[in-house]
Amino acid sequence: MEAHEEQPPGQTARRAPVRVSKYLARHLRHDPERIGLVLDAGGWARTDELLAASAAHGFPLTRAELEATVADNDKQRYAFSADGTRIRANQGHTVAVDLGLPASPPPPALFHGTTPRFLAAIRDEGLRPMARHAVHLSSDRETAARVGARRGRAVVLTVAAGLMHERGHTFQHSANGVWLTDSVPARYLAFPGRHGERRP
Repeated sequence: MEAHEEQPPGQTARRAPVRVSKYLARHLRHDPERIGLVLDAGGWARTDELLAASAAHGFPLTRAELEATVADNDKQRYAFSADGTRIRANQGHTVAVDLGLPASPPPPALFHGTTPRFLAAIRDEGLRPMARHAVHLSSDRETAARVGARRGRAVVLTVAAGLMHERGHTFQHSANGVWLTDSVPARYLAFPGRHGERRP
């Protein structure tokens, strides 16, 4: 039982969309079992089961709230199936799922946002998925900078994605525009320096 999510008796006020989005991220990406939710192999949960499980665990949601969160999320983190009976996170899972995304040739350059404290490890090891199942890359610097800024001062790395693809690395393009790949060796990264970007 998630006591910290419970509402006072009779309270039915709409929650802030950000709070609903974080709740969905927790249970559609990372910990569905906590509320007894079952994801299929593709990461889909039945919409009615999500609503019932959320209500049973102290976080009642209406279908309208769920639809608004999916439609209005600026990063398009979630999607309904075509018939609306299922919902899933578009990427970012730490539980094992197969999103069924086809391999897709990337643009010549992609970008990754991080912070200075991770640069030494990245120079040594490249980009690894860590708890996630893939490394997340952005199509433009601005998006990558916003991602990096979540943890502090943003540093944007340039990924030679086209060259990686030519040399056999596989990329996938998620429904919300995020590029995914298994890892990025350091030799394909350009690090910012005082005189512009430079290779390690």
